[in-house]
Amino acid sequence: MKHLFFLLILLRSSIFLVCGQGNTGPSTVTLRTGDLLFCGATSTALSQAIDVSTQTQNKTHFDHMGIVEFSGDSCFVMHAAPQKGVCRERLPLFLVSDSIKKEFVVYRLKDQFAKSIPLALIIAHQKIGASYNYSYRMNTNGYYCSEFIYELFVADSVFTLNPMTFKDPFTGQFLPGWIDHYAKLGIPIPEGEPGCNPNGLAASEKLVLVGLLRNTTVE
Repeated sequence: MKHLFFLLILLRSSIFLVCGQGNTGPSTVTLRTGDLLFCGATSTALSQAIDVSTQTQNKTHFDHMGIVEFSGDSCFVMHAAPQKGVCRERLPLFLVSDSIKKEFVVYRLKDQFAKSIPLALIIAHQKIGASYNYSYRMNTNGYYCSEFIYELFVADSVFTLNPMTFKDPFTGQFLPGWIDHYAKLGIPIPEGEPGCNPNGLAASEKLVLVGLLRNTTVE
């Protein structure tokens, strides 16, 4: 409880401890409306399948993401999640929304693209309540996490789509996590179809890495 109380105090001041990327040690950074929060991959089969099959040269390890919005003294994260669909949650709830300990990394649109944020937030609010897209195919019912973020900024072409792959880059075989996922859905794996993913969006040259948000509420 004391960790949650500490986080809530930080939340009211809109200031969060973020690990610096240089050798100067931890630094205090302001979390802003429009920032993107990327969630670290876990050891579950589907999380590992997402991470392994979507690796980029940046070698990030993300399986989920959302967008930050401040309203008054409160901080919210809007995201598309399994069982919840598109939702708007207070930051502390977002950070403890599952039982698996994760890292949360903050990225920010570069200044020249920040003008896209107000419209993106309007669109995000309009999509709240939409279902989750378990098929990970674009232009079907609902949204998966990176598809949701992509759609928020599509009017300004901030992010791009690329052919999706669900294969292990080393073996060229479909990863077991994906085989099991699509077998349960009863549909073919959409290999090669256009799509997006958290690792791919994090690699965008239109974003700048802010740092690591410590999840002190999970101990």
